[in-house]
Amino acid sequence: MPVPAIIFPADPLNPRRPDPHFAWEARTLRELGGEHHLVDHDGLLAGRAEEAVRRVPRDSGPLWYRGWMLPSARYADFAAALAARGGTLLTSAPGYAAAHELPGWYDVFEGATPASAWIPSDGPVVPGPAELAQAVARLGGQGPAVVKDYVKSRKHEWHEACYVPELADLAAVGRVVERFVELQGEFLAGGVVLRRYEEFEGAGVPVGGPVAVGAVRGPGAGGANAAGGVAGAAGPEGADGGSPAGGGRAVEARVWWLDGRAVLVGPHPDAPRWAVEPDLTGVPALVRRLGCRFVTTDLASRADGSGWRVVEVGDGQVSDLPRGIDASGLLASLIAA
Repeated sequence: MPVPAIIFPADPLNPRRPDPHFAWEARTLRELGGEHHLVDHDGLLAGRAEEAVRRVPRDSGPLWYRGWMLPSARYADFAAALAARGGTLLTSAPGYAAAHELPGWYDVFEGATPASAWIPSDGPVVPGPAELAQAVARLGGQGPAVVKDYVKSRKHEWHEACYVPELADLAAVGRVVERFVELQGEFLAGGVVLRRYEEFEGAGVPVGGPVAVGAVRGPGAGGANAAGGVAGAAGPEGADGGSPAGGGRAVEARVWWLDGRAVLVGPHPDAPRWAVEPDLTGVPALVRRLGCRFVTTDLASRADGSGWRVVEVGDGQVSDLPRGIDASGLLASLIAA
């Protein structure tokens, strides 16, 4: 059976080499004896998929992608352009959308992740008052929440375009949602999402590298100091965290899954120096039920001690790795898949 190769985005300034952000992954892959190809990410975003994949050899066989996020429609074009050249992305277009966009994975993880309601839209359209009221009602009609789209939030505009202190204040909900849509503009993915805000444990004392796969926390074990954290305001490339006052962040773990098995457990890329030991009880069964081959889950521990929660699910191809992590095991697993 052919060994999968990995496609990385090309450096926009030198298309014969990988984008600098992914150069260390490509170097590690070469040290493992793996092969990589390059793609023009800007070309993919612009809808020029056939041109963007011209550096991928014909009949290249099975392929993984490790790169910047793509809208689901652009990923489908990417997969089709590779198929026309005899290459096969091992994550299908429907599989990518299922892991990349919240509505694709939410039903599977419901109960293990903050309650959510969403309003689909075709482009950057602000939902009307009636649509917002219905979404608020689906979340119980009261309490704090965060606003995001199917993929990302605006965590850096916390009070302005992310955090809703009280869902019962529909005027405030409308103001935050309107500002969020305005700031996202053409990059708004799928529609507007309201997610219950949950308090997560915050940063304690940073330590060196990530934990090993086997060093996961058992049920009931202790954690870091309590602080505020954003539930579900995260995008696959980077999580969003904070408190209602806009300070601090939740300490999250990022777990990488391949064919239902955790192959790497480490800190979140936004806080690569924090020690994390998540309790994965029940998560493998949910990942297997989702049915996507290569995914990530971001987890955080609730401040009230009631356990770990899945903050976000993402497609593993477009999930970022924290700097300094040993990714050799992950990359070796991909080319052995």
